Amino acid sequence: MFIQTEPTPNPATLKFLPGRPVLAKGVAEFVDAEAARVSPLASRIFAVEGVSGVYLGADFVSVTKRDGVEWHELKPAVLGAIMEHYLSGDPVLAEGVEAELEEVGADDPVVARIKELIETRVRPAVARDGGDIVFRGFERGVVYLQMRGACSGCPSSTMTLKAGIENLLRYYVPDVLEVRAVG
Repeated sequence: MFIQTEPTPNPATLKFLPGRPVLAKGVAEFVDAEAARVSPLASRIFAVEGVSGVYLGADFVSVTKRDGVEWHELKPAVLGAIMEHYLSGDPVLAEGVEAELEEVGADDPVVARIKELIETRVRPAVARDGGDIVFRGFERGVVYLQMRGACSGCPSSTMTLKAGIENLLRYYVPDVLEVRAVG
């Protein structure tokens, strides 16, 4: 098994590509070992000293390290944990646990258009960097988005929101005045 790695715009997060599906649908984010108990894969990764976050996408795993830990020390152990998981035959998520799905329902036409743009133009771009962006609301011209995975805490995430996503949404949806990040 060969696992590729890619840097992300967030220096604390590295993207791992196992060459196999990770989640068939949806995403899963774990911010500590306790939350990761529902995922054999994330649990193995959190067993590596220095890991502070795990984000699972369709075909990648983004791992965030703690401050003071260097990737050259951490990367081999994370690669080993991912390889061990796939060789074990264990599921990525425990039985009965489902990944989080973003609902793109038939809302208000403005909200539906915002969600469509995020789904088709924004999410694929941030997924390439090992992250995700989730629509959390639209109120009085303000779009609320949550940055996840490599995008969460990334030094360039504010620039991505303001210069990229806000400009895109304002261009296609005149009702959008501003984009704000939520935790």
